[in-house]
Amino acid sequence: MANDNAHDPFNARATFASSGKTYTYYRLAALQEAGLGDVDQLPYSLRVLLESVLRNCDDFIYTQQHVKLLAATDPTGPKLEHEIPFMPGRVVLQDFTGVPTIVDLAALRSAVRRLGGDVSKVNPLVRADLVIDHSVQVDSYGKPSSMHTNTDLEFERNRERYEFLKWGQNAFDNFSVVPPETGIVHQVNLEHLAGVVLVKGDVVYPDSCYGTDSHTTMVNGLGVLGWGVGGIEAEAAMLGQPSYMLIPEVVGFELSGKLKEGTTATDLVLLVTQLLRKHGVVEKFVEFFGSGLDQLTLSDRATIANMAPEYGATCGFFPVDQKTLDYLALTGRSDAQIALVKDYCQANGFWRDDSKVSKYGAVLKLDLGDVQPALAGPSRPQDRILLADMKGSWGLDRVNTFKHPEPKATADVFYNDQTFTLKDGAVVIAAITSCTNTSNPAVLIGAGLLAKKARALGLDVKPWVKTSLAPGSRVVTDYLEKSGLQAELEALGFYTVGYGCTTCIGNSGPLADQMIEAITSGDLVAAAVLSGNRNFEGRISPQVKANYLASPPLVVAYAIAGTVDWDPYAEPIGTGADGKPVMLADIWPSNAEIEKVMHTSVTRAQFEDRYQDVFAGGARWKELPAPTGDVYDWQPESTYIQEPPYFIDLSPEPKPIMPVTGAYVLALLGSSITTDHISPAGNIAKDSPAAKYLVAHGVQKADWNSYGSRRGNDRVMTRGTFANIRIKNVLAPGKEGGYTTYFGPPEDLPTPVTQPYDSDVKPQPGEVVSIYDASVKYQSHRLPLVVIAGKDYGMGSSRDWAAKGTFLLGVSAVIAESYERIHRANLVGMGVLPLQFLPGQSAQSLGLTGRERYDIAVDDGLQPLQDISVNAVAADGTVTTFTTRARVDTPVEVQYLRNGGVLHTVLRRLVQK
Repeated sequence: MANDNAHDPFNARATFASSGKTYTYYRLAALQEAGLGDVDQLPYSLRVLLESVLRNCDDFIYTQQHVKLLAATDPTGPKLEHEIPFMPGRVVLQDFTGVPTIVDLAALRSAVRRLGGDVSKVNPLVRADLVIDHSVQVDSYGKPSSMHTNTDLEFERNRERYEFLKWGQNAFDNFSVVPPETGIVHQVNLEHLAGVVLVKGDVVYPDSCYGTDSHTTMVNGLGVLGWGVGGIEAEAAMLGQPSYMLIPEVVGFELSGKLKEGTTATDLVLLVTQLLRKHGVVEKFVEFFGSGLDQLTLSDRATIANMAPEYGATCGFFPVDQKTLDYLALTGRSDAQIALVKDYCQANGFWRDDSKVSKYGAVLKLDLGDVQPALAGPSRPQDRILLADMKGSWGLDRVNTFKHPEPKATADVFYNDQTFTLKDGAVVIAAITSCTNTSNPAVLIGAGLLAKKARALGLDVKPWVKTSLAPGSRVVTDYLEKSGLQAELEALGFYTVGYGCTTCIGNSGPLADQMIEAITSGDLVAAAVLSGNRNFEGRISPQVKANYLASPPLVVAYAIAGTVDWDPYAEPIGTGADGKPVMLADIWPSNAEIEKVMHTSVTRAQFEDRYQDVFAGGARWKELPAPTGDVYDWQPESTYIQEPPYFIDLSPEPKPIMPVTGAYVLALLGSSITTDHISPAGNIAKDSPAAKYLVAHGVQKADWNSYGSRRGNDRVMTRGTFANIRIKNVLAPGKEGGYTTYFGPPEDLPTPVTQPYDSDVKPQPGEVVSIYDASVKYQSHRLPLVVIAGKDYGMGSSRDWAAKGTFLLGVSAVIAESYERIHRANLVGMGVLPLQFLPGQSAQSLGLTGRERYDIAVDDGLQPLQDISVNAVAADGTVTTFTTRARVDTPVEVQYLRNGGVLHTVLRRLVQK
């Protein structure tokens, strides 16, 4: 760790005054004055990295060479293969990924105690805040009691997890929990947790954060550099281990002009996502600049920053300016903090200055006036569809994607006291959800105004639509109620269902039995329209195949229309009370109307009131009992929280990296395999290995809950890895879901070698079984496994269980055409070797079938990005030899791999001290 700023080889330490106090900071200009580089031309996001290595420079972890490399970076030149360390100022967690993070910290304490170490050393060394926002599910909707019902069920289902988190809040220093019923982590981060600048002692430095959710990037809109990491990398940061990263390329995105009437920030971000995905920004920073920034509210900027994972970038950064200060004032930050942000940023080159345009590796441009209303779908956020083209696009997808040459319709369905005919394209879920949009008052007020206008004309939502409103913070409810628009939304069925991510993460809750029967028996392509950021197949609901992202006003509009088979410009949205057709244009609110309501309804006092005691929680949380003690008392019978097996019988010294010999293929997958496909997520399917485990432990189906809620139990999660209902494994021909063909030897052993995993399925060679059951059999014979995949392997949410489950299934290596950044790092962090086909090569081009056995020539001399030879030996003895690139990108990652993972590395260091 840095030595408390005692080392200052560049004479950069200086002071400045703010609100009558004197503070210390590390001047970036000192580097320019010393001739080390033109710091003024660096993108603002790179300046944050530069300040971090400058401030922490100790000639050990953070070296003078790191400072010089960053200061001298030419953003327009070729990408430099130089790594730098980075330690964020803080870490933010959500409960799905946060629970296993705290489980791992608790397991570290247990392991340290077993090895005779000091358990008090296991504490977050940087501030860590966890927001419980991923566990509420839309079981009840469309009623005044829905929020209460869903929250009761949330606490009932998640009591063990919540008791464990409450134990963690008391047991660990520097760790806080924002209880349920409060808001979504990214919106709470934006509205309250972020400081824009941080202070340690008297030293001021830029706020930065890692988050265990990919949409941590939302806070980039506030000028805070942050991005999503896996729980593994977050845990390392919490334990004082910096991340090592190559100096990133920064793509500049120039915005000009102004949004025209009728367009929203959602429309803008869908276009930005499409443009950046097309350009290619994976593993790059994106930084926004230009005169158009003055026309965007801070909430608009946050909407764009939020979806950096969807356009593929590490972050989408906006520099600090007056809009930042205005937002800090609106959201209740203190006058002293606001002054400190301004004074520090202006003193140290972090204040947006359009007279000094930064240099970028590439520049994209967009006139905001070119943005048009749009949606995205039916399964990828980058697949933008102009609203004007929506009906035609749906028709093409119905035929080409969903293979329905003619529209299908069911027999009459009786539901909610009404009889109707359900057809292809019926919108069965309409959800105002996700921090992407619920953080933006303009689009939420727009939805409320559209509802008000629709009601005034006598329109209503179709009876087959499951409606929900899940605000990202309590403040949203305050301003909707103050404006009178909450009642208008409720009258159309958009009652508040909870304060959490809900539909966007797959917690849409079950559809009614009558609806499921109609969709299933009629083989219908049902649709969902949601104001979220993710619409991957199988994510939103098992019965919904076509999922479209849209602004909150469009969510309400499609709930009224009841179908995506509708032309919003040429066809009526419905018939008014006077019997006349009503067009969408008749009920669409004007920008002036939205601005007027925002001005009178969104106030500073609302934020001050809601956040003054944010960690206390409501009555349910306060009454919740919590275990005590520095070391967690693991309960063997628990089906929610278990001590993971990572550190059981851990040797004090790591073993050398060894070649992989005779590995079988567990899965041969295509491109765009998301972490939703890999990691257990959503509902636990009947007859799945996870369901069998729960039943064997006395858990009734009604209490299975979701995979996300059981992330603290490796026994459940390992059984659910690669179990997504839509995953397609070439080794399970003709089947969808988590299946594979077992190719191993036929002998059975009395008990598997790897505990605590077992299975009552004893597959024979050539038999198609669940991936979990095949894994148990392979591991019982101590046989290594590999996974082979196409492009963008591991794209999507930063789910650490996508890597943990892979490791616990016995996978030694993954061979893919390319990786999403977070998942690649997580694989290394769990000791799994990521290999990449050379450009132009793939499993298909090499003729690999997945039925071969694989020898991987890796050894303890592994170097970062080394070429590794692989032999694929077919059953007839034919050998296909090819070269792969080891995506172990830095020397520290080699250490992690050698130790068996980042946590193993940390544990050994803790015990050795």
